[in-house]
Amino acid sequence: MSETVYIHPLTLAPGPQAVEGDAVRLAGGMVYAREFAVITRDGNAVTGRWLATKSTMSDVLGQLPVPLAEEAAAQWTNLALVHPPLELGARTVRLDQPQIMGILNVTPDSFSDGGDFLDDPEAGRAHASAMLEAGAAIIDIGGESTRPGAAATWEGDEKDRVLPAVEYCSAMGAAISVDTRRAGVLEAALAAGAHIANDVSALRYDPRSAEIAASSGCPVILMHAPGEGDDLHEGGDYNSIVHDVFDWLKQRRDAAVAKGISRSRIILDPGIGFGKSLSDNLALINALPLFHALGQPLLLGASRKRMIGALSNEDAADQRLGGSLALAVAGMNAGVQLHRVHDVAPTVQARNVWRGLRDAALTDFSQLP
Repeated sequence: MSETVYIHPLTLAPGPQAVEGDAVRLAGGMVYAREFAVITRDGNAVTGRWLATKSTMSDVLGQLPVPLAEEAAAQWTNLALVHPPLELGARTVRLDQPQIMGILNVTPDSFSDGGDFLDDPEAGRAHASAMLEAGAAIIDIGGESTRPGAAATWEGDEKDRVLPAVEYCSAMGAAISVDTRRAGVLEAALAAGAHIANDVSALRYDPRSAEIAASSGCPVILMHAPGEGDDLHEGGDYNSIVHDVFDWLKQRRDAAVAKGISRSRIILDPGIGFGKSLSDNLALINALPLFHALGQPLLLGASRKRMIGALSNEDAADQRLGGSLALAVAGMNAGVQLHRVHDVAPTVQARNVWRGLRDAALTDFSQLP
């Protein structure tokens, strides 16, 4: 097996002035990384590990063999890559700060709110409106539950659930993503006013989805899940969860580009909870800064997930607000741009306080006048 390399941000700085400029602004956002681990790996074995800062990184990369040095140099560039805003219909979503994506499930069986909005369009419309008023930048509409053990949904049923919600959200002027792995649903949703393809199979489930995404030019969210068929949770067997997910997302990014999808339109999601144990999920959350080295905006979907219940006396899904906010803030501290959540208003408030702290940190009061 050939060696692979990873540049993992380890420590954060309040701002570049606090460390005399020896920090990297991650992904053009509000988080600055100070120290980095450069790790080489061959199969299950770590073959090398070096610590570096911005000022010493070139020396470390110079010690790597040429193929690894080239890949490491690309990752080093990607870590500081500034991502342009998403232009979504009449809305512009900036990616230089965290943005909140509100969940609208029009399903009978989603793990948290299944059935709440499926048969009551007025309730769905009111919920979407409330999320937009609370500060959601995007509404994510899903018509199929992807919880463990959920039955696959027939495409016709999924369309019947999703399209009315797309239409009423579009009438509000919302930026809309459609959470589907079926090309027919995606195509119809885009025609009805959706803007983003959020594919939990990373374009593997339906071969036509990549063609539709490429021809429409819509942004595409590629999520990691180990399963290839109806059950996305199957086959979660990892050598090193963080590196395996990183490599997988890199491969799916490159496969999407090969299908004609512009790299500037690809967003990556590590797939918290999909075919992963509690320890796997915790490792991924702690390693989120690494995924900026892939050079794409990141999405975190950890809201009300099972891992929160596992860490809090098995609290029910609708009793996991505190844990959801803790994970959202962890994502913000890692520079994640998009946060897919059920509880928009509290998450927006947490984001606004977090942003205030980051703005204030750019003034270094430790220096004497």
